[in-house]
Amino acid sequence: MPKNSCITNISIRKSIAILFSGIAVLLFSCENDIQKVKEFADIQNQPSITAEGFESIFSDSTIIRYKLNTPKLVYQDEADPPYIEYPLGVHIEKYDARMNITASIRANYAKYFSKEERWEAKNNVVAINASGDTLKTEQLLWDENKGKIYSDEFVKIIRADQIMTGIGLEANQDFSNWKIKNPKGTIYVEVAEGEQ
Repeated sequence: MPKNSCITNISIRKSIAILFSGIAVLLFSCENDIQKVKEFADIQNQPSITAEGFESIFSDSTIIRYKLNTPKLVYQDEADPPYIEYPLGVHIEKYDARMNITASIRANYAKYFSKEERWEAKNNVVAINASGDTLKTEQLLWDENKGKIYSDEFVKIIRADQIMTGIGLEANQDFSNWKIKNPKGTIYVEVAEGEQ
């Protein structure tokens, strides 16, 4: 047997031995949890797009209507229904034709269901309208088609001269017209001249 062919046979045997050792380690060290394997293989659990430091502007006939900022965006277009998740929070501003902010909303977590055109904001949700009224709650739903904002959670509305609390809220999407479903109380605040 030629020397080169002997070296080649030894190399092949070593490669086969290493390959089988690797396979054995994989087979015996892996957890045999079929549910985890299914979750890993499930395309619906895999994000289609992930973006960090994302900013977007939505316009209508060249007029800017909304501006959105988020530290992280995860787009799941294979999910049923498809959605965009903002796991680290989101800040949205609504503008009028003169680029004045007419409303804004901030939350530590949000999800947008694109087919339904519906938002769900959670955890430290703060919405402000053009008059400076501030809404604070832990969950807020925004239906873009109906132009309505809803909540079934505890809400606090802070105005220049009063603070109102209650359970549940209905409002239009720019928060200029709102109603607390189950009011709990109102605190009137005295504002000194020049403090507004």
